[in-house]
Amino acid sequence: MGDPFKRKVKPRASWDEYFMKIAMIVAERSTCRRHHVGAVIVKNKRILTTGYNGAAKGIKDCMELGCLRDEKDVESGKNHEICRAIHAEQNAIIQAGLHGVNIEGSTIYCTHPPCILCAKMLINAGTKRFITYGEYPDKAAQKLLKEADVEFIKTEKPKKEINVLD
Repeated sequence: MGDPFKRKVKPRASWDEYFMKIAMIVAERSTCRRHHVGAVIVKNKRILTTGYNGAAKGIKDCMELGCLRDEKDVESGKNHEICRAIHAEQNAIIQAGLHGVNIEGSTIYCTHPPCILCAKMLINAGTKRFITYGEYPDKAAQKLLKEADVEFIKTEKPKKEINVLD
């Protein structure tokens, strides 16, 4: 018979896994019918802002109206301007601006790689690292991040489980 005080300890999540799992939870708020995307901006191991993809404040979203991109058979990564949604990264940057939070030198954890528009915004906001597990067809964004010395890291998708002692 073993020691009754000895407990089975589950592995502790790394910081990257921890923040990426939070981005996955943030993505659950998405109102997009194609992709649920979540973003978490972090600096010094502290969450600064979060964002998910969805319609602008006060307007109807695609869950209510349907997806214009689907109706027009627009492929992923093309014609962003016809979409009602704001990207998760954009929303996280906007939240920082609204609340006076400096994100210069930060890391962004995002469920999907950025589009070229988000990449440009993140560069100008001073982001230093972009960490993702997802896929996105816009490879130009990754080239732009590299040119601006923003580290792009592709990781494994975290397991969809929460490891806590019962």
